Amino acid sequence: MKVLVVGGGGREHALCWAIGASPLCDKLWCAPGNAGIAQEAECVPIGAEDMDGLIRFAQENQVDFVVVGPEAPLVAGLVDRLDALGIKAFGPSAAAARLEGSKGYMKDLCAKYGIPTAAYGRFQDAAAAKAFVDREGAPIVVKADGLAAGKGVIIAQTVPEAHAAIENIMGDRQFGDAGNEVVVEEFLAGEEASFLAICDGEDFVSLASAQDHKAVGEGDTGPNTGGMGAYSPAPVVTKAIEAQVIAEIIRPTMAAMKAEGAPFKGVLYAGLMITEKGPQLLEFNVRFGDPECQPLVMRLKSDLLSCLVGAADGVLRTMDLLWHDDVALCVVMAADGYPGAYEKNTEIKNLAAAGALENVTIFHAGTVAENGRILANGGRVLGVTARGADIAVAQINAYAAVDRIDWPQGFCRRDIGWRAVAR
Repeated sequence: MKVLVVGGGGREHALCWAIGASPLCDKLWCAPGNAGIAQEAECVPIGAEDMDGLIRFAQENQVDFVVVGPEAPLVAGLVDRLDALGIKAFGPSAAAARLEGSKGYMKDLCAKYGIPTAAYGRFQDAAAAKAFVDREGAPIVVKADGLAAGKGVIIAQTVPEAHAAIENIMGDRQFGDAGNEVVVEEFLAGEEASFLAICDGEDFVSLASAQDHKAVGEGDTGPNTGGMGAYSPAPVVTKAIEAQVIAEIIRPTMAAMKAEGAPFKGVLYAGLMITEKGPQLLEFNVRFGDPECQPLVMRLKSDLLSCLVGAADGVLRTMDLLWHDDVALCVVMAADGYPGAYEKNTEIKNLAAAGALENVTIFHAGTVAENGRILANGGRVLGVTARGADIAVAQINAYAAVDRIDWPQGFCRRDIGWRAVAR
């Protein structure tokens, strides 16, 4: 098969790494890719949101299968346009991608079909949102309705903080049109985890659990980011919790989307809070997580490409996935200043030496190659990923690789996996 992966981040590097290893893959392109992806695939200079350019490339190069990595082109309808041209693609339709594209839509669907989630209100008027906060009190969660690159969720500890968050989103337009509406919801106490399933509209295959670290600082302090690290599996997702997530969240959502006329194909990523009452849905994403994808593919024994094609073809009921027993852990290295302003085009050295360590793979998220040098050109830049017999060994292996990398303008959290290690 000739395969095109859309995107240029750490998730897409992980996908290219796994897809390129498949015996089904004869030719692999990535648009736009990055310096690390260039080692796995032929990178083509087409942006992930340049739908006309992507479609033209797929047609001209007789691409057999398109794997869409990021959420924005999914929400904008790239898969619908490819389907209309007879080009097979992995990912949800625009109608199904509303599960991520509108947090209000997701919450309303949960309310309609009895899927466990936090109590909420959705508002297009800032004054009404603030009045809701005044009634409910704090802590409380304020969310921009639309896509905000993982940064549109504010956990407000006080009522004035919640008011300020609403003003930032709706008044100051911090997230642009994504903040035309806000969702204000009950704060849930517990431990966060992620559970992913590959879906074909009717059936699904469960992926392993994972746990992301959103906050920029150690001990989960500071502002939220796109993710500073992740590991899989997450011990908090026990067999009993997994069965509950499947029965109460994944299956009902699949049935609900079919009933709504938008059957879900692609990756259904449930962001969960494991509370005293059981798992509650925080949000849905409609694609692989970044950085959760990196440890997941490190643990996957099965051929990922055949599973993605099976989802597009609607034949997942005949498939199962095999996993390494090892734990995998990903440490994100980011540019100093992230998630705020950061310097670009700083040089990263010693990547080959770090990547040569046993059970380590370094996925690139924001890099470019220039005159034989690797330069950082994004906020999150590397995903240093390692496997180990348990979480402690995986953590040691990952940080051993981090410590070999020579990049003075970069930083990382030194506590990725701390909850699991504490167990």
